[in-house]
Amino acid sequence: MLFTGGLKFSVEAFKLIPEVVTIYTVLYFLFTTWIWRFPFLQSWLVPFPDLQGTWQGTLQTTWQDPDTSKPLPPIPVILVIKQSFDAISCVMYTQESISYSDAAILIQEDDSGLKKLSYVYTNTPGLAARGRSPIHHGAAILRIITTQERSLQGEYWTNRKTTGELTLTFRARTLLENFPADLVPGS
Repeated sequence: MLFTGGLKFSVEAFKLIPEVVTIYTVLYFLFTTWIWRFPFLQSWLVPFPDLQGTWQGTLQTTWQDPDTSKPLPPIPVILVIKQSFDAISCVMYTQESISYSDAAILIQEDDSGLKKLSYVYTNTPGLAARGRSPIHHGAAILRIITTQERSLQGEYWTNRKTTGELTLTFRARTLLENFPADLVPGS
């Protein structure tokens, strides 16, 4: 059988299409789910690090208490990152609020090779805190540091005109679903 353009296709070749598609689909699934995480593939085949897991650290806001004109002490936070080869999402927990990413992306600067996690989020404080901290939106840009102790460092800003710094270190591969009791002051 001859098609225009001079390409020849045989019936036997068409019969192989389901097998080829199945093999490709399985390999794609395995790669995007697990294989890309292998450390020896990082940097040369996979341009971004595996960040999935729970990160622990502090949020230092620039907001000052209007009664005392003093800044708040650092706030303990947990950032839970869920990541596949082609998607990433973030959930940040504090003792009184939860922030869910609405969009997240990994960025690599061309000139410096600097890697960053950038995301926009919606923050929902608990009912008890909502009088002084309403639901709001914000964004964060975190520099990814993979040498020595893995860490994320950067800043955030919100539509409430607040800003601050975030400093996080890797805690565990486990994806926590709430603020851990061991970070609650006095526990």
